[in-house]
Amino acid sequence: MKALKAVLLSMVLALVASAADVSGTWSGTLKITGPDGQTQDDTIHMVLKQEGGKLTGTAGPNAGEQLPIEKGAVDGDNVTMEVPIPNGAFKFAIRLEGDHLKGDVALSAGDQTMKAKMDATRAK
Repeated sequence: MKALKAVLLSMVLALVASAADVSGTWSGTLKITGPDGQTQDDTIHMVLKQEGGKLTGTAGPNAGEQLPIEKGAVDGDNVTMEVPIPNGAFKFAIRLEGDHLKGDVALSAGDQTMKAKMDATRAK
């Protein structure tokens, strides 16, 4: 019985250790598509802190322009969060893929909406 408990405990610890942890400083690019279909490139800089499934931190275009993250969550490799701005918010639906955070970012501000593709890597 002791051997079975030890095996189960080691399996649980292995699962916990393999869970995604996105804590750290991330920088990368946004490919933004405006309402008119025009695209432009921009930058993203995020400082993330994960505690279990909860995600906090800041995000913005660079280290000097950061806004607080709200409604941050991590579920496996999936990351969701919002960054409120006046009259709107950036909504992130991204995924940890190797050493990258990639996915979709939607911006709503007033009556305008834009979409972007994000690709960021963690600072070493």
